[in-house]
Amino acid sequence: MTITTTATATATPATSAVPAVPAVPAVPTVPTVTARTVAVTARTVAVGAARVHYDVHAAGNTSAGHASAAPALLLVHGTGSGGAVINWGRTAPRFTSSRTVITPDLSGADRTVDDGGELTVEGLAAQVIGVVEDAGGAPVDLLGFSMGAPVAAAVAALRPDLVHRLVLVAGWAHTEGDEYLRNLFTLWERLGEHDPAGFGRSVTMTGFSRGFLNGVGREGVEALIPNMPPTPGTLRHVALDLGVDIRALLPRITAPVLVVGCTRDATVPVENSRELAAAIGGSAYAEIDAGHVVFFEKEDEFVRTVTDFLDV
Repeated sequence: MTITTTATATATPATSAVPAVPAVPAVPTVPTVTARTVAVTARTVAVGAARVHYDVHAAGNTSAGHASAAPALLLVHGTGSGGAVINWGRTAPRFTSSRTVITPDLSGADRTVDDGGELTVEGLAAQVIGVVEDAGGAPVDLLGFSMGAPVAAAVAALRPDLVHRLVLVAGWAHTEGDEYLRNLFTLWERLGEHDPAGFGRSVTMTGFSRGFLNGVGREGVEALIPNMPPTPGTLRHVALDLGVDIRALLPRITAPVLVVGCTRDATVPVENSRELAAAIGGSAYAEIDAGHVVFFEKEDEFVRTVTDFLDV
C-alpha cells in the first residue's frame, strides 16, 4: 500500500510526541490499494476546556474542488493516548477514494490539549459534535470503535441532525453489571499504575485473537506491545470505560445503524455487540471472525462491511 501524505495546515502543538502508525505484520495477505496522494489537513477546535485536534483526509475525487457527494466519514477512536493515529493511520486511506474522512483525537489523546479532568461519554460526544460543526456542520457517516462506539452512539442520540448513518464496532452499552468488563478495566488500571510492561502485554493479549498473534510471531507481537502505553491519557480513557452506561440514550437514535461484533474479541466480548444491536431498534448486525482490533486483523473484510452499509 503506497500512500503519500501531505500536510496542508498545522495544528495546535500537542502535549507529547505524535505516535507513529503501528507497523503490524500482515497475515497472510496484504490488501492491495491503488497508489494515490492523500492530503491531510490538521485542524483544531475549542470545545469547553479542550483544544480538540482533528485531521481531514482527502484523496482522488474528494480533493479540494472535487468534493464527493457522499457524506464525510468520521472515525472515532478507542481507548489509548495514541488516538486516531494508532487506530486509523492504516485504515483511513482505504475510505478516501469516495469520501472525505475525518479523524478526531478526543481528550486523553496526545494531540488534544485539555485541563486533565475526568472524562465522560457525553463530554467526548460534545467534542465529536464540535468537530462535525467546525468541519462544516453537514451530517456525517459516523463510526465508533471500542470506547468510541458508546461515544458515537451518544452523538447520534443527542444530535440526530448531524448523523447520516452510524456504525458501532466492538462496542458496549454499559460496564456496571458486566463483571468481565468491570474486572478487565480494573485490571488495566492496576497494571497501568504498578506494572506498565504488564499493561502492554495485557492489552495486546486481549486486543488480538490467538490466531493473529501466533500468525505474526514473537517479533510481531513484541512490536505491538508499545502501541498502547499506560500514559495518563490512556488511564483517563480506562476510567471512562469503567463508567460507560448509554442505555438511556439508545432509544433516541434515529439514524440507520450497523453494529459490528468480533467473534474472537477478548476485550469487549461479542455478546456485548449483540446486546447493543438488540437495544437499538431496527439496527443491522454483522460479525467478523477476528479479535478486538478487527481493522488490523481483517482489514479488507472490515472495510467491505462498513462501505457496503454506508453506500446503500
